[in-house]
Amino acid sequence: MRVLLVGGGGREHALALGLVGDPSVEGVIAAPGNPGIAGIAELREVAAADPGAVAALAVEVQADLVVIGPEAPLVAGVADAVRAKGIAAFGPSAEAARLEGSKTFAKEIMTAAGVPTARAHTCTDAESTARALDEFGAPYVVKNDGLAAGKGVVVTEDRGAALAHAQECGRVVVEEYLAGPEVSLFVVTDGEAALPLLPAQDFKRVGDGDSGPNTGGMGAYAPLPWAPPGLVDEVMRDVVHPTLAEMRRRDTPFAGLLYVGLALTAAGPRVIEFNARFGDPETQVVLALLETPLAGLLHAAATGTLAAHPPLRWRDGAAVTVVVAADGYPASPRTGDVITGADRAGIIHAGTRRAADGALLSAGGRVLCGTATGTDLAAARDAAYALVRGVELAGSHHRTDIAAAAVEGRIAVPD
Repeated sequence: MRVLLVGGGGREHALALGLVGDPSVEGVIAAPGNPGIAGIAELREVAAADPGAVAALAVEVQADLVVIGPEAPLVAGVADAVRAKGIAAFGPSAEAARLEGSKTFAKEIMTAAGVPTARAHTCTDAESTARALDEFGAPYVVKNDGLAAGKGVVVTEDRGAALAHAQECGRVVVEEYLAGPEVSLFVVTDGEAALPLLPAQDFKRVGDGDSGPNTGGMGAYAPLPWAPPGLVDEVMRDVVHPTLAEMRRRDTPFAGLLYVGLALTAAGPRVIEFNARFGDPETQVVLALLETPLAGLLHAAATGTLAAHPPLRWRDGAAVTVVVAADGYPASPRTGDVITGADRAGIIHAGTRRAADGALLSAGGRVLCGTATGTDLAAARDAAYALVRGVELAGSHHRTDIAAAAVEGRIAVPD
């Protein structure tokens, strides 16, 4: 199988590692890829959100499967264009990707499907936003209705900051706050059959102790030793299958990766958000533990044969990833700094580029992450931080508490 992987971030590097590890794969082409992916796959230039350009490249490289990593190409219709060429694509149609492309649409689907989620209002002006903030009270949750690369959500006690974020975004969804630990659940689906992956937890705030602004994610770990037994079965029954059924009812079946972001509240699991693709950095830890060949799994979802796929197999132990961010991230990350120590197994590239002289340079806010496995969560955490300590990047920062609360048994699900 020849696989074209679309994207160039940390998620795509993790996907590339999984794909090249599948014995059925004879070659991976990544477009545009990154310097980390370049060590294991052929790189090609492409405008990732241009459906015609990606479809043409898929034909040119004779791809048997196209795996679309980021959300923007999915919302733009890249999967549709690839399928129109008769090539299997892992990723939802543009219509189905609205589950991520519009928070309002996602809420409509959840309401129609009876999915447990937060109460919410869509607001387009200061007056309606103010009313919604007053109705739900603090902490205030304000979400950009459209795509925002994981950074469109503000959760704050400051009403003024909530109003300012709404004004900056234009169209927002204001929600009631959901109290409880958060869980990310990835579900591979062909629109009917659905296979859940291991639940993970990520860390959105930039600083230790969940301080500072939201980011695209500063680290993650899996599995979750504190998760209630039966959690995945409950989410599949009450969230995933009703959502997929509602999408089929609307003649826009969702096939690809459904990301379910959850809060485990005192009233039970509640959906915070849906995404239409693998999350970053949770992908790094979930795929590090997946023993089942990745390309075969994604191809089954892309070709409507997931019901016949064997049960998933998982490696023992745990995985942790810690993100190394550039100076100034998330507000105004500095780029162009030289990176050393990034040429070791377990270092995932997210925002890097090569200079003309071959030097590795920072090229984004989240630059690298150290991803490691271990016999248990504590061992995986120690190994991930050992990787991060070996990276040198001027002004960079990382959280020091990724997975610490789980290791120390300090996470409790509300009764």
